[in-house]
Amino acid sequence: MNVHAATDEQLKAIKQAAESFIEQQIDTPKNGTLQVEAVRIDSRIHATDCPTPLTTSLPGKLNTSGNTSVLIECPEDDWKVYVPVKSELMMPLVTAITSLSRGHSISPQDLTLTLVGSRVYRRGGYINQEDIIGARIKRSVRAGEVVEKNDICMVCRNDSVIIKAVKGELSILTKGTALGDAVLGEKVNVENDKSKRIVSGIVTAVGEVSIRF
Repeated sequence: MNVHAATDEQLKAIKQAAESFIEQQIDTPKNGTLQVEAVRIDSRIHATDCPTPLTTSLPGKLNTSGNTSVLIECPEDDWKVYVPVKSELMMPLVTAITSLSRGHSISPQDLTLTLVGSRVYRRGGYINQEDIIGARIKRSVRAGEVVEKNDICMVCRNDSVIIKAVKGELSILTKGTALGDAVLGEKVNVENDKSKRIVSGIVTAVGEVSIRF
């Protein structure tokens, strides 16, 4: 098969194949949005009306927000082209309605959900407002900013906390004092108020540290 300079229809097919491939690779969260656009396809590339569907693959790293190179091939007619695809994944993240000062305990009235680029989520944002109600601000957050893990503590140093000792179906609650700051899922040391013993547990809720035996 002779391979000639690509026609407008062939360029369109290559563009659509690249965009569809990226759309299939990225999971869009509930209430989130994904914008995908193939960019900079050189009109001088050589192609054919491929007799079978174009094959698509990812030669490098997938970027949910940024440029990803997609390899488009027609094995039957022996041609291939690399297509840069720009994607922008927006997801609803918890943001502050008003400025939140250090020491402030978060209430439902302080928060809202805003569509934000996914790169912010990788820094430690939250997708559920309920997860951080009652947490304390340890680094001031301005109105409109995403509330990140480094901004808050769900268990804060010197706080009185509930120590939940769990073994199978049995759980025993005691009171203790936090010896550090932590958020949901993080480890923190606490001192048992009765025994004065220091134990390490996982934050499972605001003001609660769980220890499994």
